[in-house]
Amino acid sequence: MNNSLLRHSIVVSMLVAAPVVVADSKTLKIVEKITVSGLSSGAYMAAQFHVAFSEQVNGAALIAGGPLYCAQNNLGTALAHCMGKADAKPDLAAIDSYLDQLEQTGLLAQRSNLQDDKVWILHGSADTTVHQNVGKALVSQYHQWLTPANITVVNDKPFAHHFPTNVSGHSACNVSESPFIASCDYDAAGELLTHLLGPLSKPSASTTGNLVELTQSQAGSHLAKTGFAYIPQSCAKGEPCQLHISFHGCKQHADAVGDAYLTQTGLNNYADTNNLVVLYPQVAASAFNPHGCWDWWGYSSEQYISNKGPQLQAVKLLAEQLYPQ
Repeated sequence: MNNSLLRHSIVVSMLVAAPVVVADSKTLKIVEKITVSGLSSGAYMAAQFHVAFSEQVNGAALIAGGPLYCAQNNLGTALAHCMGKADAKPDLAAIDSYLDQLEQTGLLAQRSNLQDDKVWILHGSADTTVHQNVGKALVSQYHQWLTPANITVVNDKPFAHHFPTNVSGHSACNVSESPFIASCDYDAAGELLTHLLGPLSKPSASTTGNLVELTQSQAGSHLAKTGFAYIPQSCAKGEPCQLHISFHGCKQHADAVGDAYLTQTGLNNYADTNNLVVLYPQVAASAFNPHGCWDWWGYSSEQYISNKGPQLQAVKLLAEQLYPQ
């Protein structure tokens, strides 16, 4: 679906109100429990959001990502040690020292908050975009912070660099190509949500909720003008619902792939039957960020992983739009 058709289909199906395109935002009852997930640059961003706001976030699912602050505010380091090179070796000691500094100055929440959180990490063995060594460093990092029993690691599946699903009709599982959603006979959405939230009801066969538009704050954050949220009928009617934030990967924002990431991962099907609102913030592509990646190397600010980071602040404000006023 091209971008103009995407906008048309969404606008036709919704009532428009600013700043949130929801029939009545006051009918939403979002409980104080947030989980996050993401693919690739979205995995880096999900970890950043998890750690920066660990008072509000209590779980993260990370697909094909690396450790928090892997790039250390340097694009050269990002390319050398945080992506597909076989000799990639993230410097966890240097990273930990910097995180200590942020924590001591109040720019990062206390990592002790993370101890009882749930984390799910998936790294395909056929992923050549982000090397297995980088994924192993992410696992090692979270093992420093969490109770080991709360971490699930899946690294024995022959997946390429994508979001794996159990739905046919997507890319082959050993291929990494747009829109980076693959048919792998593996329900990543169900697996990650079950680890984060506990036992779930079966997903809906086809979604019945609404995909709505949200106005995103610009303020130096390099986000697109519009983000999205999937709101099940039960949540729109006022039943208590949890919030899950899903961060797309590079080349996966709506202007690049239409509604593919917003509708095809399987997250919305579980949202329908488990009282879950799914927020899909969006990055804007630019001359210095042509693939529309989340900032995991410092293009928006040198404080990009702190709780003052422009994108982290913008997404936090976006999420707060969904809470009853």
